[in-house]
Amino acid sequence: MDPTRDPNFKSPQELDSEALQSSTDIPKIGPIIPYVLADYNTAIDKPIRPRKYKKNAIKRKLASSMTSTSDDSNEQQHLSANSNNGFIPLKQRELQPVSAETSGDSESESESPAEPANVDLDIDPNPESDEVMASAPVAHASGSVSGPSGMAAAAAAAASLDQEITSRIHKFQIADLEEVPHGIVRQANNWKDYQFPAHRLKQRLRNSNKLPLVIVACGSFSPITYLHLRMFEMALDAISEQTRFEVIGGYYSPVSDNYKKPGLAPAHHRVRMCELGCERTSSWLMVDAWESLQPTYTRTAMVLDHFNEEINVKRKGVIKNDAGERMGVKIMLLAGGDLIESMGEPNVWADYDLHHILGNYGCLIVERTGSDVRSFLLSHDIMYEHRRNILVIKQLIYNDISSTKVRLFIRRRMSVQYLLPNSVIRYIQEHGLYVNQTEPVKQVIGNKD
Repeated sequence: MDPTRDPNFKSPQELDSEALQSSTDIPKIGPIIPYVLADYNTAIDKPIRPRKYKKNAIKRKLASSMTSTSDDSNEQQHLSANSNNGFIPLKQRELQPVSAETSGDSESESESPAEPANVDLDIDPNPESDEVMASAPVAHASGSVSGPSGMAAAAAAAASLDQEITSRIHKFQIADLEEVPHGIVRQANNWKDYQFPAHRLKQRLRNSNKLPLVIVACGSFSPITYLHLRMFEMALDAISEQTRFEVIGGYYSPVSDNYKKPGLAPAHHRVRMCELGCERTSSWLMVDAWESLQPTYTRTAMVLDHFNEEINVKRKGVIKNDAGERMGVKIMLLAGGDLIESMGEPNVWADYDLHHILGNYGCLIVERTGSDVRSFLLSHDIMYEHRRNILVIKQLIYNDISSTKVRLFIRRRMSVQYLLPNSVIRYIQEHGLYVNQTEPVKQVIGNKD
């Protein structure tokens, strides 16, 4: 995020270099972009193509389960349970089970058929009489018509149909905003109740030949839009196709209220909107309120240090293989082209922070319409130095939705449908956000959000 938004902002020349030093132990992991023959005299690991890996993933999983012995079955089940917490689905049926119960309820309750009492199926609850129904002809699926002799078969077919309909009706289809999908941990609004979210963080690599990676997006998210969600999916595709890394989780980190910017809703609202944006639309994205709970503006470098502390220091990284070996997780910042351009502005970012972010962590940059990130990287000395730790993601389908435009539409009483998730729209309406706010014209026209 732009450091100049800090009310106590000091230019890099005024900062104490010792105060910027990081104390967290960052694992040494290779660059995001592998070296090629032009850099070495020998070839380095070739990226594993996700299509081929996806095709054989189920076969490997079945093979490993069949070869496991009864002695280590308990350990294997424990590892499997941990790995499923943050499993990134490949198919729709592998998404986490969802229910209207809170995250503390058991999974068996969420999987039981829900009662369709509140669902209007346009069925008359009071048919005339059994005699009338018995004497009426019954039409079968084959097109034939029978009298009372076909009632038994018709009743069985109707019961089967009712069971099928009931099994497809779930409470989450008629859920309100306060119902929490199964397995979701909502973030606290105060330090007392804060816990680092790890309910979707994978505990074990699916492919031991790959390197673990966590993606972090810092921003205002006022409000979160479909572009903010799409950025993670574009990054996931680019990492799978171009690198040797395996994504084990993704995080939104909304800034605190000390980030002085027009149109910034209170932090607890922005955190909740981010949760609504990914609770029912994603199986691997999470929201961390740590930065939003800070009493002062927090530098992006410190935010990344926080994630490293939680994942690599406290949780000892991720399980690599069946032997239980653990390895450190690479953490990378996901950002738009406008944030990267701000890194080139003089007296904004401290050189130490840039070296720390780009060198020790790395950056995934999503190009925006009309931006030329590659030329900018070529001209910026520090970015060019760490170019192998920077992955530029090109938008194949351009999307220029911005939170600034959404706020403008809301103030003008215009529709924002299909610009952000419906749950977020409902939340904005229920809490009256952005309606009576004003923003400088330059902020709206500049549109760097």
